[in-house]
Amino acid sequence: MNFKDFKERGLIEENPPNFKQISNLQARAFKDLITAETILETDPEWAYTIAYQATMRAAKALILSEGYRPKGREQQRTIVQLTAVILGKGLKTLAVKFDRIGRKGQWFIEDPDKPISKYEVEEAMKDAKEFVEKVIDIARERNPQLSLL
Repeated sequence: MNFKDFKERGLIEENPPNFKQISNLQARAFKDLITAETILETDPEWAYTIAYQATMRAAKALILSEGYRPKGREQQRTIVQLTAVILGKGLKTLAVKFDRIGRKGQWFIEDPDKPISKYEVEEAMKDAKEFVEKVIDIARERNPQLSLL
């Protein structure tokens, strides 16, 4: 799938980049990672969920920086799929990690009785940090204005 396919299916719409909004999402993604790290020992499942939220914010910032906005009911799914398109084959592993973090994070939201092991949380935290940093770097490379905010 490409941007045209997403547009034709009504999953995204063109939206001129609002660099202040994008910068705020990026800053919040980093803040979420710090928060997740802070509560890792006391509530690992929630730390995992916060790390997932950080990846979603960074991915949405990337999409917005490309001049599009997700729309419709399944925005999270659209964000995951479109981020994979933007990252391309060269960063497919990173996109797969993002998808995995999202699925497990959503499981916990829907069924909090399912524990997530500390190992899984620590790996997700590491992957989330890598994802957020890389996605934000890509957005800044493509839109140098973001480095000024």
